[in-house]
Amino acid sequence: MAEETERKPEEATGAAQGMTRREAMLQLLRVGGVAAGAAGAAVWLSEHSFRPVPAQAVEARRDHRATANSQWPAMTIVQNGEPRALVDKALENLGGIGRFVSRQDVVVIKPNIAWDRTPEQAANTNPDVVAEVVRQCWSAGAKRVIVTDVSCNEPRRCFQRSGIQAAARAEGAEVILPDPELFREVELGGVVLKSWPVFTPFLEADKIFNLPIAKHHALTGATLGMKNWYGILGGERNRLHQQIHQSLADLANFMLPTLTMIDCYRILLRNGPTGGNLEDVATKKTMVAGTDPVALDAYVAKAYWNLDAEKLPYLQMAANRGLGTVEFDKLQVKISQLA
Repeated sequence: MAEETERKPEEATGAAQGMTRREAMLQLLRVGGVAAGAAGAAVWLSEHSFRPVPAQAVEARRDHRATANSQWPAMTIVQNGEPRALVDKALENLGGIGRFVSRQDVVVIKPNIAWDRTPEQAANTNPDVVAEVVRQCWSAGAKRVIVTDVSCNEPRRCFQRSGIQAAARAEGAEVILPDPELFREVELGGVVLKSWPVFTPFLEADKIFNLPIAKHHALTGATLGMKNWYGILGGERNRLHQQIHQSLADLANFMLPTLTMIDCYRILLRNGPTGGNLEDVATKKTMVAGTDPVALDAYVAKAYWNLDAEKLPYLQMAANRGLGTVEFDKLQVKISQLA
């Protein structure tokens, strides 16, 4: 039976006694699995929703953000379910798919399909997460639903072995592999990212769903939502690693998604981003989703890798541009336990 947590500070009892709200939220992800139920019951939710002031737009900026609505939380955490159920509940908690997709929208879904790995190796987004988002978009009346990424390994192998190609096509999505002829040179307006080739499906969408997987990264410590935007770029992306935090902030400022849903069903704790060893994978059966991409990255990075804005400078850089907040504990949050 699903359990939902919606408490005020003075109502928090049990495990939450003596814990700050921030500590209780972090404990929720760290315990994971069925044991998270006790921690979840101890977390209280703010009635105040923080909405950052958006930065001034630049001409090429891709702003696909949903209209602000204080009726719905900025973040949801769903645990103890299978991938499709996690997606379904997360969308319900955030106001339903109809809040994010309208009839005749062209929707682009951006999973991580970077690596020639199986789902069990947790280097790519779970295929069932992708499939359920596709299904939901169709149910909202989307005109087209596209699933794509610019892979690091050979794309055909990545799309096939990840299971994402088959899962997305089974739900009727267009699966578009990166084609050199489908990149357009774009002025990104960034500090590091000036003019760069961008894969055209991301330039032509009405709505964009960012579906990263939570995993370790050798350079930044973790790769989450904002790092997933590397997969819209062509060219020599490895050059960006020299100023990786600034380039991540530039990308976050350019590509503003409709919704971010971080796949934490399986997470890659070590040896990312490529992984390969099943001993590096932990099953958490969790989804963290919302409309504040900075807060989502900050929360998951702190909970699983103990990384904060001081260790991940791109978070504060993005927050300084008005893209969100690193203070995830100040957001309105809804938590659901599915088992």
